[in-house]
Amino acid sequence: MKKEAEVYIGLGSNLGKKKSNIEKGIKFLQSGNKASVISQSSLYKTSPVCITSKKFFLNSVIKVKTVLKPLALLREIKKIEKNMGRKPSAKGDRVIDMDIILYGNKIIKGKALEIPHPSFHKRLFVLLPLCELNGRLKHPVYKKTIKYYIGKLKDSGQFAEKTV
Repeated sequence: MKKEAEVYIGLGSNLGKKKSNIEKGIKFLQSGNKASVISQSSLYKTSPVCITSKKFFLNSVIKVKTVLKPLALLREIKKIEKNMGRKPSAKGDRVIDMDIILYGNKIIKGKALEIPHPSFHKRLFVLLPLCELNGRLKHPVYKKTIKYYIGKLKDSGQFAEKTV
């Protein structure tokens, strides 16, 4: 029997029916027993960060268990994004955006994949939902808590609020 890994995945959408897009992304990820969702954060309305769009995002983080290795999980996520209509643009609008934030305590620095996600500790749209799921988490490389990074970003100009 394959060992399951505990993984945190960030999801976001700023086009179309944003909430529905996030729900579909999660549903597709769970199809075929690729991953099972253990918990999901609330949805957060957030400002765009590091992209050209002015449209607000909805973001969430899910905690999943999966037998997929990191690169196989990345391929699955990219396939879901493509099937949902994501256009290949690093700086533009997105129907769905899915990123592996943490994969257990693994540290991977490859061409195709970096874990932990290289920017997650600089983005409130990831940190707030991640903290909601597990406020005791620490950055695997820098060993600081998620709450520490949230405090560092309070004056960053990033906007993120929990939706009702």
